[in-house]
Amino acid sequence: MEQNLENQQRLKAIIETAIDGIITIDAKGIIETVNPAAARIFGYQPEEMIGNNVKMLMPEPDHSQHDQYIENYHRTHVGKIIGIGREVIGLKKDGTKFPFLLSISEVKLKDKQIFTGIVHDISTLKRAEDALRESENKINSIIQAAVDGIITIDSYGIMEMVNPSAAKLFGYEIDELLGKSINMLMPEPDKSRHDGYIHNYETTGRERIIGIGREVTGLKKDGTIFPFFLSVSEVKTQGKRIYTGFVHDITQQKLNEERLRRYAAELERSNLELQDFAYVSSHDLQEPLRKIQAFGDRLQSKEKENLSEQGKDYVDRMLNAASRMQNLINDLLSFSRLTTQSKPFVPTNLNQVLSEVLSDLEITIEQTHAEIIRSPLPTIEAEPTQMRQLFQNLISNAIKFRKENENPVINIYAKHHQKKAHLTATPGDEVTEIYIEDNGIGFDEKYLDRIFNIFQRLEGQKYEGSGIGLAICRKIAIRHGGDITANSQPGVGTRFIITLALKQPKQEQDPAL
Repeated sequence: MEQNLENQQRLKAIIETAIDGIITIDAKGIIETVNPAAARIFGYQPEEMIGNNVKMLMPEPDHSQHDQYIENYHRTHVGKIIGIGREVIGLKKDGTKFPFLLSISEVKLKDKQIFTGIVHDISTLKRAEDALRESENKINSIIQAAVDGIITIDSYGIMEMVNPSAAKLFGYEIDELLGKSINMLMPEPDKSRHDGYIHNYETTGRERIIGIGREVTGLKKDGTIFPFFLSVSEVKTQGKRIYTGFVHDITQQKLNEERLRRYAAELERSNLELQDFAYVSSHDLQEPLRKIQAFGDRLQSKEKENLSEQGKDYVDRMLNAASRMQNLINDLLSFSRLTTQSKPFVPTNLNQVLSEVLSDLEITIEQTHAEIIRSPLPTIEAEPTQMRQLFQNLISNAIKFRKENENPVINIYAKHHQKKAHLTATPGDEVTEIYIEDNGIGFDEKYLDRIFNIFQRLEGQKYEGSGIGLAICRKIAIRHGGDITANSQPGVGTRFIITLALKQPKQEQDPAL
């Protein structure tokens, strides 16, 4: 008797302290006992549940169907859940629905039949499963929508996953690749060597590409071989190795590199030709020109009395033509030396450069009564001498092409410009725009492209010059990571806009460039 009492107390203690809910109902579905865990799970006090039909813990449609289910079971002894267990939905006191795992056992006593239900709340588990499923869906969406190709293979090199971009890149449908060896996407000799490479890696641990990445070649379905950048990562999961390859097509990049290489070679050849031309200009062309000038001077000084008036006029014209040719040659040499004799870029205070230029032009400014309006200019990485050439050419032009009955007014100012709001690190991302405005004769903007070309002169012989000054300005601006343009109207004036990068790439600081 005492033993039975002790067993009952032990069993009661187990039920009362159980983590899972335990509920017993009679043959009509009326709740007879509820342990604390079950009451807590459903949000009730035990006394609120005992004596009520168990369907109070069920949402629709189970709530309405439960009595019929018990009746059918009594009649047929065929149960949908008794002795089996399954996942169901419960209804808490506050109306919240939640998932739980329910297992029911039937007990037949001498005078009655009872059913015991074990309630295991799986809300946390389901939330974790949903979160994992959502995470997997996100990852899968990213993989499926990725621009680059993504392929996973097993340790035998068999493709287990191929995203649409990878299939498209190699010219296949996805189902043509799954289950096949990855070496079908490789030209020789990689195709024959790949299986051996995987074997060597798994036996020695020495990798040639895993975790590193490199440029390789791929084989498309149509036989085309193309370059791509491949990075491979290794994952060990569930006792096996999986390798994921990220494929970035670099066909266009390689074509651009080849075009750039050929362009650089052509540019180098062109520069050499320009240097040769400069040598010829400075030596071979100037030597006969000096003789023309020398003998012309002798005619003018020693034989002047023996020449007729027409002869004197011919000599004067010849010497003037020779002088103009000398100026053209010198300007052409200056243009060619911008690159061949350029110096490294250094921090250059444009305010100081402008002050020096205005000092050099002081007499011209006074003679023409020019008014110079200047605002602060920035410090940039530049070649100071070329900045002086730039300012001197443009300011001299503004004074030269003034209106006859109006004093020239020249306004010089700068604006900072950032090409993209979030980019400042790369040379060329930030530039300064230098504005040089005048109230001179101006020009028709349909000639805008012409004025920066070598030897182009819109005003013919009316104004002195070789027509090379603006070409020099443009070459200087381009060398400093920018360009030059202008806005103008005839009779109104001209505004030149010079764009210069604040910083220059380090490799361009080589004087040989």
